[in-house]
Amino acid sequence: MGSAVERTDEHVREYLIYRGFTNALKHLDSDIKADKEKGFRVDKIIDQLQQFILTFDLFSLKEYWLYLDRRLFCRLEDIYRSTVNKLRTSLFRYYIINTIQKGNLEKTQEFFQKQALELQTQAEWRDWFVLPFVPNPEQNPFFSPYFSRQWADTFLVSLHNFLSVLFQCMHILQLGRDRDGSVQHKLPPYTTADVLNNRVNRSFKCLTFYTTEPLCLTSVCLSLFGVVGQTPEKKVEVGDAEPTETSGDPPDSSSSRSCGAGGGLSAEQPFIKLSQEEYGEHHSAIMHCRVDSSGRRVASLDVDGVIKVWSFNPMMQTKATIMSKSPLLSLEWATKPDRLLLLGSGVGTVRLYDTEAKKNLYEMNIDETHPRILSLASSPSGSSFICSAAALGQSGNLESSPRLPIPVSGQLLLWDTKTVKQQLQFSLEPEPVAINCTAFNHNGNLLVTGAADGVIRLFDMQRYESAMSWRAHDGEVYSVEFSYDENTVFSVGEDGKFIQWNIHRCGVKQSEQGLPQDATGPFVLSGYSGYKQVQVPRGRLFAFDSEGQHILTCSSSGGLIYRLTNGQPALDRVLSLGGHKAPVVTVDWCSAVDCGTCLTASMDGKIKLSTLLAQKS
Repeated sequence: MGSAVERTDEHVREYLIYRGFTNALKHLDSDIKADKEKGFRVDKIIDQLQQFILTFDLFSLKEYWLYLDRRLFCRLEDIYRSTVNKLRTSLFRYYIINTIQKGNLEKTQEFFQKQALELQTQAEWRDWFVLPFVPNPEQNPFFSPYFSRQWADTFLVSLHNFLSVLFQCMHILQLGRDRDGSVQHKLPPYTTADVLNNRVNRSFKCLTFYTTEPLCLTSVCLSLFGVVGQTPEKKVEVGDAEPTETSGDPPDSSSSRSCGAGGGLSAEQPFIKLSQEEYGEHHSAIMHCRVDSSGRRVASLDVDGVIKVWSFNPMMQTKATIMSKSPLLSLEWATKPDRLLLLGSGVGTVRLYDTEAKKNLYEMNIDETHPRILSLASSPSGSSFICSAAALGQSGNLESSPRLPIPVSGQLLLWDTKTVKQQLQFSLEPEPVAINCTAFNHNGNLLVTGAADGVIRLFDMQRYESAMSWRAHDGEVYSVEFSYDENTVFSVGEDGKFIQWNIHRCGVKQSEQGLPQDATGPFVLSGYSGYKQVQVPRGRLFAFDSEGQHILTCSSSGGLIYRLTNGQPALDRVLSLGGHKAPVVTVDWCSAVDCGTCLTASMDGKIKLSTLLAQKS
């Protein structure tokens, strides 16, 4: 619609020039400059709304929305009135949240004073009048979702798609009129309420997290039908599954954000990439990158031993920087309290670091004969943690052989977090070997480990003994995780295989798929004059979404998301996150919310944070 209006304006301008109507041409240019509809350009309309919000201009924001309502929204059929009202409610909430995030509480109180008479009778605003008096509302269970970047991105994309569909369905000089002469814009028949409700039941259920009531489900679903970005003559039936692209980039609130990225949308695509941002405070290759259990903080460790603790809601901000004199090999968040960080070194020590107080609480000496702390895992209760310690190689060089094959010996230890004492040492059969990776199940009753000898061991944490073990890979086991239902475990090994194992039948495979080499390592970064930097796997190589139906893996240019397929020879690739110029060496997927945040960290020190919107089927 926007391009059609521009072409029409240009034709009118050419006609006026041809006829010599210079005064009319001046008036036309003046009117176009003052045009509130911005030539039906969705991006410019949203930019104007965001400008009013960023400058705390409540009066202009209300007037502009009222103009859009009188000019456009009021002409829609009645079934879309609830969608418009929800968008208006979300716009005002977006304004309020911005005033709080910018520390302008005077504007927050001004909003409620001026809008009190109008809003006090509306049920959706009943709980919001206490907001100015709530300390730290971003941590309040009710208000915290609205302070998340996911909620803001979802709202802006919803508004963008709604306006795009509306403008696509308007025909210049051919607006339909009712018998009484009033103009009505009719959206396509495949966007009727019944169709939308059916699609809503199967799509975008996660929006109920970002808003206590579903946020503009109608407008988001419109984009699934292929309406956005098409000419008025071309229509797509509901059953069509061809992906289409939006008619313009969704609104952007920062230079590093690219809302709506990730290519076309289809009814079959499980995720939409709402935004991708970059954390660039590291200056060397990343080894570990983990988000805490609450989904509020990230800890990242590079090969120089620099740890960054940072947050990404509402904005990306470094909270603490930790410098280590000794080399660090492992990192893990404690579960309770989630502000504590476990750091494993290459000299036989584990540190417990308080990220809020920014100080070391304890430093534990593990074992001088096994100085390399390869893996750490905190129990779900937070009362203890698992520590995997390994001996040095025959060369005694820590850096040249970070992951050495047998016969390098190792220990698997259980430490008490409160008393800071070792509770016990697990027996590793058939011989003590270096454990590369560890993971608890949801209640801490089971522990799964993957070792340098290619064996997976499952431990009963109530009896503190091995329940079963089996040879899983040819070569080392790099990563292990429990499945969503915890009846199976998944593993990735040096042989490049991604295998699902039944824990009720020792050594029985449920599925096996091959992964490309850039997903399992060794990771290679090529430089000038034939220089190559090689990094062996250290951090997590795959991560699940909140329902365990999809996995995020490494690749040479960014994270890749696959759909898990039972019994199929290959994984079903559904989305490439992209964004990296160097190989991704570790990933994490924040499962604290349905619409999660994917972390991908690479050898050039860059970490990409991708916000996804899940379409539930």
